[in-house]
Amino acid sequence: QLRLVESGGGLVQPGGSLRLSCAASGFTLDYHAIGWFRQAPGKEREGVSCISSSGASTKYADSVKGRFTIFRDTAKNTVYMQMNSLKPEDTAVYYCAGSPACGDTYASGSWYPNLLDFASWGPGTQVTVSS
Repeated sequence: QLRLVESGGGLVQPGGSLRLSCAASGFTLDYHAIGWFRQAPGKEREGVSCISSSGASTKYADSVKGRFTIFRDTAKNTVYMQMNSLKPEDTAVYYCAGSPACGDTYASGSWYPNLLDFASWGPGTQVTVSS
């Protein structure tokens, strides 16, 4: 059974950093792209970043480009997202999910995934950026 579990969320001040983890079980990362998504109160879930099944390609939403970095450790079967220079608007529940590929759809130059292409959603981890 494919399973993803997020961890690493918390409360951080603006300008601070957090590292989120997405631990996979029941499958190996070599055959799945993993995406990070977030949903703020009253807003739709949106794609944040994605790493391909080979690990060679990454994609980011414009809103996090240059501040967030997605990477993985195949030995631990875990995908991470390093979040730096956090802003209050980054406050949301963050989820990871798997897909055969990240997808190549963009909107105004920003990675714009079809959420229906992703499955095995984790329960999410709360990130709150506030002073």
